[in-house]
Amino acid sequence: MRLLVLGGTVFLSRAVAVEAIGRGHDVTCASRGESGSVPAGAAFVAWDRSDGAEPPVELARASYDAVVDVARHPSRVRAAVAAFPEAHWVFVSTINVYADTSTPNGNPETLSLHDPIVTDEDPASASEVYGAMKVGCEQAVTEGAASSIVVRPGLIVGPGDPTGRFTYWAARIADGGEVLAPGEPNDAVQVVDVRDLATWLVDCAEARTTGVFDGIGPVQTRAELLAAVATGIGAEPTFVWVNQEFLTDQKVEPWAGDRSAPLWLPLPEYAGLMVHDATLPADAGLRCRPVEDTARDTLAWLREHPDAKVTGMSRPEEAELLAAFSRTGPRP
Repeated sequence: MRLLVLGGTVFLSRAVAVEAIGRGHDVTCASRGESGSVPAGAAFVAWDRSDGAEPPVELARASYDAVVDVARHPSRVRAAVAAFPEAHWVFVSTINVYADTSTPNGNPETLSLHDPIVTDEDPASASEVYGAMKVGCEQAVTEGAASSIVVRPGLIVGPGDPTGRFTYWAARIADGGEVLAPGEPNDAVQVVDVRDLATWLVDCAEARTTGVFDGIGPVQTRAELLAAVATGIGAEPTFVWVNQEFLTDQKVEPWAGDRSAPLWLPLPEYAGLMVHDATLPADAGLRCRPVEDTARDTLAWLREHPDAKVTGMSRPEEAELLAAFSRTGPRP
């Protein structure tokens, strides 16, 4: 298979290229080339889609069996689809396309989408803008490509993660001691290892799978996930469960960023973002490794790359919060 990966230097798109090369496919990665190198065995072509440039000659003259794209700007997706309309498109979208964030266990057949934004806005301005732009990207693919699959991942984790959300937990739990665990032990969460998602995307490219799927792993409780992280890295921390009312009162940020509790979102308003129905992607071939393995490999990667991003509250902030929480009364 001749595969064009639009990207190929960072996280998921790079993992896709690595997986495809490992299977013996002819892989070309096209990007600006500013975020790192492409994997060994892949051809690299510089193409900056942000300036509206046409594909370079070496791309325009080539034909590809499949294209994998992770872009979030509709104009860039439209231009790429117009350049390679006969290829099978594997477009990586996001569960942020869904307008309903509160209904758990939804899937593409039950959840409505944001109205599409087809112009290139600032995706950092609001989560709704990011999701609506991805809807616009999806439409460009489904309307312009000869065949396509749209995959909407939830939280992608594992080695190379540029967001540092799951990485926070591998690093923090490895340090041991009392660990602030946000929310309730039985809160539902989902993660998907970047390598498992990449494997499935290449499967879909090979099989020319069509349709729309969420790219998500099995549902776990937050207690199960954190325990799996601890097991995977060989740590024995003490988890102190801190309820969301306290976190909100103490102005702890959800999900990511400074003074945040990564992987925590207020409930019930964000229950739909935390858990989707994993049946459809599993039936379509997505296989997920144990979280223990992901945690072990993530920590090993972080130790090899100590400057990698790790989002979340600092250790002094965590200690301050735990001390304040202990003063609120006896722990359950």
